[in-house]
Amino acid sequence: MKASNPQDVMNRLLRLVAPGTPFREGLENVLRAKTGALIVVGYGPDVAAIVDGGFAINCPFTPNHLYELAKMDGAIILSGELDRILYANAQLVPDSSIPSNETGIRHRTAERVAKQTGRLVVSISQRRGVITLYQGDLRYALKDIGVILTKANQALQTLEHYVAVLRQDFTNLSASEFEEIVTLAEVASVIQRIERVLRVKSEIRRYIHELGTEGRLVRMQLEELVGGIEQEYRLLLSDYAKSAEADKIRETEAALGRLSVEELPDPAVIVRLLGYPLTQAGGEEPVRPRGFRLLSKIPRLPAVIRNNLVQRFGSLPKILAASIEELDEVDGVGETRARAIREGLRRLQEQVFIDRQI
Repeated sequence: MKASNPQDVMNRLLRLVAPGTPFREGLENVLRAKTGALIVVGYGPDVAAIVDGGFAINCPFTPNHLYELAKMDGAIILSGELDRILYANAQLVPDSSIPSNETGIRHRTAERVAKQTGRLVVSISQRRGVITLYQGDLRYALKDIGVILTKANQALQTLEHYVAVLRQDFTNLSASEFEEIVTLAEVASVIQRIERVLRVKSEIRRYIHELGTEGRLVRMQLEELVGGIEQEYRLLLSDYAKSAEADKIRETEAALGRLSVEELPDPAVIVRLLGYPLTQAGGEEPVRPRGFRLLSKIPRLPAVIRNNLVQRFGSLPKILAASIEELDEVDGVGETRARAIREGLRRLQEQVFIDRQI
């Protein structure tokens, strides 16, 4: 299975070798024994073409089996599912013309095999006591759990600050929406903040994958901090992107996620990705939200009703100005729900006016 981007590849690899897995236990056993090892995960014609000699083992994988077989000099080849040890003491002969930045023979071989086959290759240094992962052009040296926990906690502190500021930005934006004074610049500023939050979140998730069973507390803290933000992000894009079609929103969200650290601070780039022409790239033009985000904050209002309201009225200001009778005419609303919508929006408006920062 191929991941869509390097970050997906990294997360998948870190899950495979996370603490608490049998594979990681075996790697740690080899590391403590200071014997070193070269391990290839997966077997097929691509791997067979570079294997010379060795013993066909084909036994169930266990951490102890891996440890014992690592005492031999050659490589160990595992099944892609990590449930069997296929070969041991195998000599790997990758294409020597493949470039490698490694200096040691074991690590240089590992890098070339990974680039040539696309398989995960694990090299355990006998002298330095480091586990290094290779796959394709990716290289990653596993860190000590204590170091990762320290970095994860530092990232959580940063994320906590970012999220607090973002939630205030959402409140201020809601107030502007009720007052009909939203500009594209304000929308772009909120999107910038969301993207920073999501990037810190992605970094912490990588730490969680690497921590394995040791990362439960970090995972709980992360979920508590960012719960609901991605959903609100999509509703924000549905409110302000030029096209509110689901496919277009997904494309816009993906494009924003790919922005570099140099591009993200530029509001004009974000405005352009939202679908607006370059003439509006300054971002000071007023813009009307469709109303998806604020309608989602009304309790027990189904998504289908929110969609019907937006389709009928077209924008949040028109929904706010609609009478009970006009709301009642929308498919699926009815008089009782129409009153609940009016009351819900009124309460929400009062709350955001109290909470906003001028």
